[in-house]
Amino acid sequence: MQDAGLTRGAFYHHFASKKELYNEALRNAARAGGALLERAGTEGLRQMVKSYLRMDHRDGSQMHCPLAFMVNDAARQDEIIRDSYTRILTAFVARLESRLAATAAMTPRQRALQIAVAMIGGVALARAVDDDRLAEEILVASQAGCLQLIEP
Repeated sequence: MQDAGLTRGAFYHHFASKKELYNEALRNAARAGGALLERAGTEGLRQMVKSYLRMDHRDGSQMHCPLAFMVNDAARQDEIIRDSYTRILTAFVARLESRLAATAAMTPRQRALQIAVAMIGGVALARAVDDDRLAEEILVASQAGCLQLIEP
C-alpha cells in the first residue's frame, strides 16, 4: 500500500467488504499464475512444476499461488469465496489437461487432477509442517510424481 502511495483507509475504500478484498486478491493471484501456465508448453510445464515445488515457493519468496496458500482458509469461507476458489482450481486443471495426452491408464483430466493435487497439496503440506527436512521431502516427492505424470 505504501509503495502505491495509499493509506490503509484509502486502500480499503476500494472494496465494499473484507470478503470482496479477499476474493479480488484470490482472483488476481490466479490470473498471474494462469498467464504463466498458459504460455507453458510441455517443457515449460516441467519447469513450472520444478519452480512451484521448491522451498522458496513454500516460504513465499516467489509469487504466491492462491490454490496452495489459501487452501485451508478457503474451506472456511462463504459461498462466494469458495465459488471463486473452485473456478480457479477448475481453470488450473483445464489448463493442465490441455497440455497432456491420454495414456493407456489415464485420461488427460485424471493426469491433470493428479498433478494439481500433488502441486497444491505438496506446497500446503510443506507449509504446514515445522520440519524443513520433511517439508523438502514432501516437495521433492510431489515434484517427482508430477514430472512422471507430465511425460509418463
